[in-house]
Amino acid sequence: MSDYEVNLVNDNMQEFYVRFYGPVETPFAGGVWKIHVELPDQYPFKSPSIGFMNKIFHPNIDEFILDMINIFEVFLPQLLRYPNPNDPLNGEAAALLMRHPKEYEQKVKDYVQRFATKEAADAAGGSMEDEKDEKDDELSDVGSFSDNDADS
Repeated sequence: MSDYEVNLVNDNMQEFYVRFYGPVETPFAGGVWKIHVELPDQYPFKSPSIGFMNKIFHPNIDEFILDMINIFEVFLPQLLRYPNPNDPLNGEAAALLMRHPKEYEQKVKDYVQRFATKEAADAAGGSMEDEKDEKDDELSDVGSFSDNDADS
């Protein structure tokens, strides 16, 4: 990436910032953005997490900057409220939502009762206190936050 200014975070080759310039002959020409990049251990077989650190106006990029409060108060609730079956990470869920919305809603409710109780959450990796020490737990991929919409 010799044409880009790259700054590593704590000398870590898997987390860094890139200075990105808007492409010429577009309305973004002349713009400069700081992009945060995290490469997963499975890269290139798993997509990197990419986010704009300063504001940009684009239909596929959130205008606001996601901080921890926004992730839990805005992003995740919006993701759950307004699923996009046209760009799915889970094809079965997308097909059911599009073809049989009542069955989709019932399956979501079943999953909530089976897998999303306080007890199930506590059992999914120990207590909340234990979670602070466990950094390698597998998490669900929320897609549009790290893969698709945010980095288009």
